[in-house]
Amino acid sequence: MRHVQGRARRTGAALAALLTWAALLAGCSSVGTGPLGLDGAPGRPPAPEDVIHVTPDDDSTAVRPDRRLRVRVPDGRLQRVTVVKSQDAQDSPVPGRISPDGLTWRPDEDRLALAAKYTVDVVALDAEGRRSARHTTFATLVPDERFIGYVTPENRSVVGTGMIVSLAFSREIADRAAVERAVRVSARPPVEIRPHWFGRSRLDFRPEQYWKPGTEVTVDLRLRDVQGAPGVYGLQDKSFSFTVGRSQVSLVDAARHTMQVRRDGRLLATVPITAGAPTNPTYNGKMVVMDMQDVTRMNSHTVGFGGEYDIPDVPHAMKLTDSGTFLHGNYWSPDAPGRVNVSHGCVGLRDVKGGGSDTPAGWFFDRSLIGDVIEVVGSTEKTVAPDNGLGGWNMTWQEWTADPAAK
Repeated sequence: MRHVQGRARRTGAALAALLTWAALLAGCSSVGTGPLGLDGAPGRPPAPEDVIHVTPDDDSTAVRPDRRLRVRVPDGRLQRVTVVKSQDAQDSPVPGRISPDGLTWRPDEDRLALAAKYTVDVVALDAEGRRSARHTTFATLVPDERFIGYVTPENRSVVGTGMIVSLAFSREIADRAAVERAVRVSARPPVEIRPHWFGRSRLDFRPEQYWKPGTEVTVDLRLRDVQGAPGVYGLQDKSFSFTVGRSQVSLVDAARHTMQVRRDGRLLATVPITAGAPTNPTYNGKMVVMDMQDVTRMNSHTVGFGGEYDIPDVPHAMKLTDSGTFLHGNYWSPDAPGRVNVSHGCVGLRDVKGGGSDTPAGWFFDRSLIGDVIEVVGSTEKTVAPDNGLGGWNMTWQEWTADPAAK
């Protein structure tokens, strides 16, 4: 009896060993469907990177902003995609969507941010319904060179009706169309506002006519990571705003030595002036007040006149052009305003040393805003260039709306 039982045990062990080897062979064969190859259960899932493809590659660095962020599966279906951007010590989600067929995820904005780290987490099913998860990261390029735009007028300022929005860029812009698309100027109440480039480092905006009083204007700069020139990217992502105050337009007649000051179309006063002498006449045309100073120094060396004058305390000075044209108080030629033109191109109003509030210059200064319009007629000089100060009003609307960004 013991002999028979021992033989049965040996036979059972041999059968168990045979079944074990059969199971292992079935599990390792290309046609097996499960770890044991017997019960039809899902087999060992493939590696996540074989199921879920993410570009840019995991752990890549210095990724350029024009690379496309994509998540895809060759078959099966994406279940969840979460992308987080870390930039400037802040984390923010990257919105995007899975395609209707479930094979691809794309971000809402194709362009990547510079100097940022991206984290991608994905869950997907393969063609056989097996779930995979993948976690990847990559870092984008940290540029060596940046550019910014200096905005005129100042944020939250109240300006005159002739203000032109002007952006002076810190670097020359090669791709003007890309930069122009990244700047938006809007108004409330709405009005058509169009851009115009002066060269490759200045972009101005204005409506067809002077702004209506009370208009609120917003300048949105979305320049961050915009490539303005090869290897040079924008830095700003911010908004500026200003409000248009009352309308004041003053007409200087250099031949008659007068200035008519009109507020909202109504004549406030006619003021005697002195304009540029025959050897240095004042520009004709429309100029906009760019800056106002109670007192300033005027030195002829700074505007190319040699050593002809150096006045340390010019009162009530209002800058009109980049080349040095001012409207200001004049105390050193008290008999000139209203009679004769004696200046080096500026417009002078009668004043006293130190500046008086009850003089024509003081009266006008106290009633003026940056953005007010000064129009000069009757001079023998040419019309001021549209890029000399905020002289864009001297261009027709057709000239202004030509498309220099395409040139």
